[in-house]
Amino acid sequence: MRLRNWTARRSYGDGGLGARLTVASLTIALVMIPFMLLLVLAKLPLNPLDASVARDLHRYALANPDVTRLLIVWTDVFGPLTWRVVVVAAAVWLWVRGARRVAIWATTTIAVGGLLGLALKMIVSRARPSLPDPVALAPGEAFPSGHALTVTLGTGVLVLLILPRLPAWGRLLTWVIAWFLVVSVAYTRVALGVHWVSDVVAGVMLGVAVLAGTVAAFETWRREQGRKPLTPPIEGVMRTTRKEPDPRHYAG
Repeated sequence: MRLRNWTARRSYGDGGLGARLTVASLTIALVMIPFMLLLVLAKLPLNPLDASVARDLHRYALANPDVTRLLIVWTDVFGPLTWRVVVVAAAVWLWVRGARRVAIWATTTIAVGGLLGLALKMIVSRARPSLPDPVALAPGEAFPSGHALTVTLGTGVLVLLILPRLPAWGRLLTWVIAWFLVVSVAYTRVALGVHWVSDVVAGVMLGVAVLAGTVAAFETWRREQGRKPLTPPIEGVMRTTRKEPDPRHYAG
């Protein structure tokens, strides 16, 4: 009887959900690492696309200081710190409301993505653009872009949390807004001369990979608990933010 109760708790409780989310996101991201490394290594010395875009956008930034100031504000407002604070705040709210497993998913996604991005920066150790009369400066290595990575993770997490409360047209609009934020923030990093095009592309790709990994792991876990399957891109990762039923009440 005790063994059965312990097994039930392991099967229907959190049951290593955090570990499963981490392993899934790491697995998908690790599969991408060789590709992303090749993306940089195969393009050394600097590829013409990165060089020409950086040169043209830098020339435009110098000639249009008002636009440049707007880009600086935009990239700061929607920078990594903003998304980390928002996602953690959402996770705390979910935890208080009883949706603790969803809160674990949200925090795991933003944390694992950030750590992977940092690890890749150290592994690749790519220098940022060195331009005459720079309009902005940023510390650390270039590849992948932390801003592009975090805005992808942050908007993805928030969209998947609010989708269940939206009508069909609202879901489409929300995804459009999310992708606009991702693309616009990625653009600011290149336009301000602190990243190459390939840096921001890699950041977005890594963010999508981590999201795909954690969402797949979370949905698999939900189905193993006997809960009705969801289509996350359309329905989000949960049906409600109200307190989840006691897993012991599930049949099986």
